Amino acid sequence: MHTPQETLNPLTPLGRPLPRAVPIQQLHHYAYRAKDAEQTRHFYEDILGLPLYHIIQSDHVPSTGEYCPYTHFFFRLVDGSFIAFFDLGDDEAALPSPNTPLWVNHIAFRVDTVEELEHAKERLQAHGVEVLGVTDHHVFKSIYFFDPNGIRLELTVQTGSKDTMHKESLTAHERLQQWTRRKEAWRAEKSIHGTQAKLKPERNDRPEISKT
Repeated sequence: MHTPQETLNPLTPLGRPLPRAVPIQQLHHYAYRAKDAEQTRHFYEDILGLPLYHIIQSDHVPSTGEYCPYTHFFFRLVDGSFIAFFDLGDDEAALPSPNTPLWVNHIAFRVDTVEELEHAKERLQAHGVEVLGVTDHHVFKSIYFFDPNGIRLELTVQTGSKDTMHKESLTAHERLQQWTRRKEAWRAEKSIHGTQAKLKPERNDRPEISKT
């Protein structure tokens, strides 16, 4: 079976053997821009129940050295990972990408049961948050909503068995390679004929949702 290591150059630029890929244990944090730190804290801590855990404040960015005052604050999940935010002190939210639908970029948090998912939906709605779902994805169920910064969030519970998920994993590379081959043909067709039609997958895993 294909592994990511097989695609790497076996030697470094200095001619030494390339180190193996390190085991990445879990997501540590994902960071977004926040319009207002307290408004964001209220949503994530008081409504979603994620405790505020850590704050970093400075006027220069450590990685680049550029001047940009900020408050960087973290909310902790049960597994020890975080979702984090930067309040840049200007009351500005991150702008949506002009070429990307609002439903594409999002972050999903896992809960343990469908009952917990439904309780979370009730709690969010009681606080005036518009919630989409419960949506059935066959192997998991989800609800969707936006935080005060316009970030799309998902709460999801896995409903597919470990055996089902393992079987799906065995065909993932093959299916992605099929998509890549079809995309290469689509690009060639587009370069010759200038077609604006979007590439569609060969197989539709969600036919019950299709309108056409």
